[in-house]
Amino acid sequence: MALKALMLRKKIDAKNADLEALRQKAEEFQTREAELETAIGEASTEEEMATVEGEVDSLTAEREANDTAITDLEAEIAQLEGDLATEEDKQRSATPPATPARVPADGNNIEGREAVMYTAKRLRDLNIMERHALLEDEQVKTFIQKVRNIRQAGSVSNEDVLIPETILPYLAQIIDENSKLKKHVNHVPVSGTSRQPVDGGFAEAIWTEAYARLNRLDLSYFEVELDGYKLGGFFKLPDALIEDSDFNLLQDVTTKLGRGIGYAYDKAVLYGTGVKMPLGIVTRLAQTAAPADYPAKARPWVDLHTRNIITISAANSTGITLFQNLLTAFGKARNNFSRGGRFWAMNDTTLNKLLVEAMNINSAGNIYSQINPDGGTMPVIGGAFETLDFIPDNVIIAGYDRLYTMGERKGVEIKKSEHVYFIDDATAIKGTGRYDGKPVVPEGFVAIGINNVTPDADMTFVPDEANTVTGIILSKAAATVKAGATLALKANLEPDVDAKITWTSSDETKATVDNKGVVTGVASSGSCTITASCGLAEATCTITCAAAS
Repeated sequence: MALKALMLRKKIDAKNADLEALRQKAEEFQTREAELETAIGEASTEEEMATVEGEVDSLTAEREANDTAITDLEAEIAQLEGDLATEEDKQRSATPPATPARVPADGNNIEGREAVMYTAKRLRDLNIMERHALLEDEQVKTFIQKVRNIRQAGSVSNEDVLIPETILPYLAQIIDENSKLKKHVNHVPVSGTSRQPVDGGFAEAIWTEAYARLNRLDLSYFEVELDGYKLGGFFKLPDALIEDSDFNLLQDVTTKLGRGIGYAYDKAVLYGTGVKMPLGIVTRLAQTAAPADYPAKARPWVDLHTRNIITISAANSTGITLFQNLLTAFGKARNNFSRGGRFWAMNDTTLNKLLVEAMNINSAGNIYSQINPDGGTMPVIGGAFETLDFIPDNVIIAGYDRLYTMGERKGVEIKKSEHVYFIDDATAIKGTGRYDGKPVVPEGFVAIGINNVTPDADMTFVPDEANTVTGIILSKAAATVKAGATLALKANLEPDVDAKITWTSSDETKATVDNKGVVTGVASSGSCTITASCGLAEATCTITCAAAS
């Protein structure tokens, strides 16, 4: 029931506010601790030392009480979120109306937009009356009209064309149909940069006497920080379709968006670089050291590149021996944290290899395979087969469901191009969604190579050419700076995108430069080169040093 879910979200928001207050208090303890360290050093008489000792005992007691409160509150929040997930699953399984019902906006909405309940119906399955009702929706009418208005000669101004809330469930259905992995991922709506609590695993219960005091279990919860990276691009919408019926136009736009997003979504879940996109499973498994920006409150980083990346020799990649080795390799994945099933992702060539190796002849002399390539599962251990053409041959990525968290920061939108294209009687449309994800429990996944193949994280993504800096123009190519004086250099990027510029000096004994391009003279003579770089692009300015006046 929507009201119950709304109440659970309200409770979670209140608990999170309390948790933030407790964490702020923990930071205050650090300040008090530093003050007490100073007081201990300064205490000289017995009376002063006794006073300081009392304050130390008081701080220790307060800190322990605060830590206990944080742990208990994190557990309560996790329980509430589990109840919310269960309630939302019940809502999704209920038969939805023809037109999706809207859930009142609350703390779980995406950037202020109301959440929309899921519908299992596809656009093409709507009957005449349902189509008519959908097209009469004012938001849908406005959307269709804006799409038709996109192609205007000489138009360069942008106006966002948001997918109507009424259409989002149908679009989500298309994304789900075209994403093989979304059903195995813990998908959460987030607003802005979000810290999602992650269950650190269960704690073993402790045996004791029937009337004895209960022991406190060591339950841990960690945080995973999710940002929002834009996923999308231009696609060509034939003018003939723009001039077609409202319903055909609506169906084609949502289908193209859903297919493109679904494919790129899966690719990022497995191979995302973590730079301007989610961090992929294989990428995380291949890491040999914790990233410099690894969050302090995340689960402790563990090196998995030798344990969870497994190579099966060619000699062991045939017949029942292959499956024995696959199941043994899967045993490297830890399942203490998952409440879902298993999955095995590979391309069609690799699946056909498994199908052949599982072939046999029955008593009637017929050839059969113990693997069903259409919706089949791994023999003995189970787990759904998911085929994705971008996975290399002889590579299998497997693991447990819901140990990868994907946050959706913003609903899907389309925009017209900044430069309207007139190519092959088509108009350029840009479709975007915003996601970020991480394998929050990477120990729950394995990357397996058969036939002597060692899996790696190498994967080609469509380059982000629209935001790749190709040139830098500095405000000055040469300048004289006196010792102690400053000069502000300005860098213009081509194209004009939001990107980080790195500033360096060839000789800091002559002149230095800060991260904003401000040059400070150091020496009274000589010269050095100031370089501004962004990606592969760079520009330089020659600085001549002069004595101060």
